Amino acid sequence: MTAVSDTPAITPDPLLASALATDLDAADFRSEPLRRLWGEEYDDALARGLRTPILRAIEGDASPLATLGRLLVLGIPQPEDAVADALPRTGVAGLVALGLARDDGSVIRPTALVRPQSFVDADGIGEWWIASDLDEVALGSALPADHVLGVGGASRTLAELVIPQPVSRALDLGTGCGIQALLVSRHAGTVVATDISERALAFGRLNALLNGVSNIEFRLGSMFEPVADEAFDLVVSNPPFVITPRVDSVPEYEYRDGGLIGDALVEQFLRTVPDHLTPGGVAQLLGNWESRDGSAGLDRLRSWIPSELDAWVIEREELSPLAYAELWIRDGGTTPRDAGFTPLLDAWLDDFAAREVTAIGFGYVLIRRGSPDVEALRRFEHVAQPISQTGRALQAGLVAHDALAHGIPQTLFVAGDVTEARHLLPGNDDPSVIELRQGGGFGRTIAVDPALAAFVGACDGDLTVAQIAAALADLFEVPLPDLWADLEPRIRQLILDGFLTSAP
Repeated sequence: MTAVSDTPAITPDPLLASALATDLDAADFRSEPLRRLWGEEYDDALARGLRTPILRAIEGDASPLATLGRLLVLGIPQPEDAVADALPRTGVAGLVALGLARDDGSVIRPTALVRPQSFVDADGIGEWWIASDLDEVALGSALPADHVLGVGGASRTLAELVIPQPVSRALDLGTGCGIQALLVSRHAGTVVATDISERALAFGRLNALLNGVSNIEFRLGSMFEPVADEAFDLVVSNPPFVITPRVDSVPEYEYRDGGLIGDALVEQFLRTVPDHLTPGGVAQLLGNWESRDGSAGLDRLRSWIPSELDAWVIEREELSPLAYAELWIRDGGTTPRDAGFTPLLDAWLDDFAAREVTAIGFGYVLIRRGSPDVEALRRFEHVAQPISQTGRALQAGLVAHDALAHGIPQTLFVAGDVTEARHLLPGNDDPSVIELRQGGGFGRTIAVDPALAAFVGACDGDLTVAQIAAALADLFEVPLPDLWADLEPRIRQLILDGFLTSAP
């Protein structure tokens, strides 16, 4: 097991947190001012673990913004008088009392990071201050087992996935530093945020205080234990889904390892979450799933979700056991140059081999307790192309599914981001391939034949669906029933995929 950190406990004191927020605001401690201070290129380099360029850029700068940038963004000790000047209301003693630093006399040593994190949602652009544990660059070593992660790629991915609609009660299961709970709090009446880590909950409470958010309740416990017999309109989770060998020689990190074998944690979540959804309630999470014993990962996952529930699963990538093991060993701060790398790799590969795992999928899962009068949506797909505004695309897909239960709308319109591409062989006027391409959302490309292409091209609101179909039957000299039998299921798919909509 990895050793637990000996850093001070985080103490989310409301008065001190308010003072710190005031000081950070006065120093203009936000993303864009920091990027201007040290330059966009160097700011981007920090995301790759390089902080030396930033230090060179602000060398000799004793301004409050530069001091706080070095101390709280980079995790570098700063002179006591400079920190005191940068935080006049909080003071050095206040920063220490919050558990964010140690006072070593003339030098203040950070014991946590506080970084600005910008976001965009349905209400506009905003920014949080997010406190978390020192990263491996600041530590100069592998991460401790109780490490509380800041805002990483997975956090940003889940944030973009969440359907942007108001809800009464929401649950953030495995909240970590609290970023998802903060984001959900903007369109939820109340949020319950849970975690198995006391330290994570302390960071979550501190971050809520720093950002003036008061509608989040933090609870300690594993999985759904803290919310037994409670139901929610929205459940979001970036759970500790990483598949880790359960042997003593392999470090277990609270922020990513759920303590179960293989993908059992994701299975447990999916089998349990339906009991905690209100009618119409939605659950969204990230996860890993294994392909094993000749069963594809998506097929195994399908069996975990009750058939009466809507399920939309998007597999974004599939890794071999070797690639997966290397990814997560590196994530813990161990590289092939380190002596411990090979034993860890052997442990991971032995674990996968024992369960006959051939691949590990990663992706997004959406479950909804839909109307019992509408056939459940069951969509399990692999989407490798770049996607954007995923939450809105998922929301539109659910709306389209519900609408199709009452039949294809009388009038259809081509979505504004759809274009058509025609491929012709040299010297041939008839296209050999016609494609419809989606500029946003899931960025799908669908091959269509001339009849479907003509139908889509006529969906501008001037004619009804029935009128377009009748005109095409005459044009292609095909009986209308035969034409419609061919087009109707494909039109439904275009509506479900967002190529066609019922409104301009």
